[in-house]
Amino acid sequence: MRERQSASSNRDRPPQVNMFRQLWVVFGIGALLATLYTAWTPLGLLPLDWGDEFSPLLAEDPLLAQITATARPRARIGIVAGHWGTDTGAMCPDGLDEVDINLDVATRVKALLIEAGYDVDLLMEKDDRLEEYKALALVSIHADSCEFIGLEATGFKVAPTMASARPQKSERLVACIYSRYLEATGLPFHTGITPDMSSYHAFEEIHSDTTAAIIETGFMNLDRQLLTQNPDLVAAGIVNGILCYIRNEDASLPSGP
Repeated sequence: MRERQSASSNRDRPPQVNMFRQLWVVFGIGALLATLYTAWTPLGLLPLDWGDEFSPLLAEDPLLAQITATARPRARIGIVAGHWGTDTGAMCPDGLDEVDINLDVATRVKALLIEAGYDVDLLMEKDDRLEEYKALALVSIHADSCEFIGLEATGFKVAPTMASARPQKSERLVACIYSRYLEATGLPFHTGITPDMSSYHAFEEIHSDTTAAIIETGFMNLDRQLLTQNPDLVAAGIVNGILCYIRNEDASLPSGP
């Protein structure tokens, strides 16, 4: 008797009500599928390995098996090797040139970011691609002077673009690079930010939506051992900073004991 009443009740409902319920069901299924498909992308909402766990379940469903997920384009990151293709940059009396340090570190940064799942452009100092360049982030890599100007000439510098449409993002990128580079290399932060950094030419060329920063990885005199003998450490500090920004990690410095 109850089953008859239930069936009769459903038939008596206005067609607009039934259609409304069906639309909600379709909307719910669509939202679930959209969430699941993000598991296959580097910037998805779910951990990367969730896609592997759900694959057998989706394959067993004949309806879901007919739906082809369209992968989102991978996030793009630009890395400028300072002075590459233009000049030598700073020079040491024994022939060590800044551009060689910059290109070596930038190449290692590119390899690590690709390994992490990102598309990376390795750019020259005056690269034509910098004009209205669009990316999730752009970082220009440089090294500081080889002149001995005192014991204070050690450490790294990092500065954000001032031409960004969203300066808070560039400031956060700088905060991330600052904390991760300091942690990786142990170098102190040098406060001598120069106009060449804050008014870096590429900042005016790239698209205003591109978050950007410039880093001086160390001085070629007192920090030479790190720059020339431990470039992997230098690259790791920069990459960790970029990933900190992209993944929205905590950029604060670790507290002391």
